[in-house]
Amino acid sequence: MTAHIFTGTEIAQKRASLNVAELVSEYDAKRAALPDALAAFDAATTALKSAATLRGTQGNVTIDPRAPYQSTLEQALLQSSWRHVYEVGGFERIASADDKRRFGQIFAAPPAFTAENLWKAFEKYRDPRAAILRGMAEVFCQLDPAFKSHEKMKIGVKGLPKRVVLSSVGGYGSYGRDRLRDILNALASYQGLRLVEYADLSAILDDGEALKADRDVWLKRFQNGNGHLFFGPDALRDINAALAEYYGDVLPDCPEDRPTKQRASTAVSKDLQYYPTPVAVVERVLADMLYGIKGKRVLEPSCGCGRFLDAMRAAGADVVGIEVDPVRAAMCEAKGHRVMRTNFLETVPTADFDRVVMNPPFYGRHYAKHVRHALRFLKPGGTLTAILPASARYDHGELDDLRPHWDDLPVGSFTESGTNINTTVATIRVAA
Repeated sequence: MTAHIFTGTEIAQKRASLNVAELVSEYDAKRAALPDALAAFDAATTALKSAATLRGTQGNVTIDPRAPYQSTLEQALLQSSWRHVYEVGGFERIASADDKRRFGQIFAAPPAFTAENLWKAFEKYRDPRAAILRGMAEVFCQLDPAFKSHEKMKIGVKGLPKRVVLSSVGGYGSYGRDRLRDILNALASYQGLRLVEYADLSAILDDGEALKADRDVWLKRFQNGNGHLFFGPDALRDINAALAEYYGDVLPDCPEDRPTKQRASTAVSKDLQYYPTPVAVVERVLADMLYGIKGKRVLEPSCGCGRFLDAMRAAGADVVGIEVDPVRAAMCEAKGHRVMRTNFLETVPTADFDRVVMNPPFYGRHYAKHVRHALRFLKPGGTLTAILPASARYDHGELDDLRPHWDDLPVGSFTESGTNINTTVATIRVAA
């Protein structure tokens, strides 16, 4: 089976009809015309009331024209404009399950209909293929932990799960049914098949093998309401290839298929590999940490451009960074941070920090060396927080003896930094 993305000629044609400048211009013109429309409506209402009277004498009947407020009309127009872009642009067909929920929230209380806000909302859909692959990654990572580990996604890998378990697979609108639809649509988009319809879902729920011949999947339902969706060899190969493409054909934290001699310069490069932490990730990781951090002494090894340092200093922490790259170290110093210019693994632990917050290199299992070294900087009772590749939790077991608490980050959290590797946050507390 040849795997390829199918977005459809219809989507392409509709997308071509979207001209942001024209849409915003039409929206502004119609918004400006609302007072005139209301004035015309008021005139018609007056005429209606006059028609129901004889020479101006009012009867004992209350005439309610149910005239809308201008604010109500403006809100309706605003929602209509956002939904127009979403539907006519074909975004509803390629948006991931999570993104569909986000769009639903946007439509409930949409921001101003401006070119800037439109690009912000739909920018990542400029590449439909990437959007569909990201949707697949989100769907499968939520269903089985094994799909979170990018190491299992290399082309030709063995051991990929051959089924996923869906809870509450029932009637129309049930959570399990919606998840089943998302999986089948994500897989169909990559295989080049049409998206599933109501009849397809009804068929596979009634007969678990109804789609097996065409889509190489089948469903087994149980009395407790759960359903097991199985993948045949072709479907499994497509899932594997799609996720491998999303995570990257050559991943810095995947073991090499063919051992080769490693030059020292390359080894250093991999050890010091730099993926800057996106602001959204910084905010999520520090969400529960900033309370009570005021006055605490905090270390950030391999601090890069200092985004964690910025946020923790703003919360009142006494922060110190370590960075070997002179340009990134200078960036931190320019913002007033104290930075030690050295390779973190070559520093001497001082055990005088209350907390360590870090985003160590992702390559291979190098993160384990960084984490263990960082723990030696903590006071008794101190806490370490580290962003790590998902393989640290699901495959390697390098840190299991430290009994970390794990919190997986959303799929694609580091996309803007140049990698689609799934990531997780490890929190480790040192005994008092």
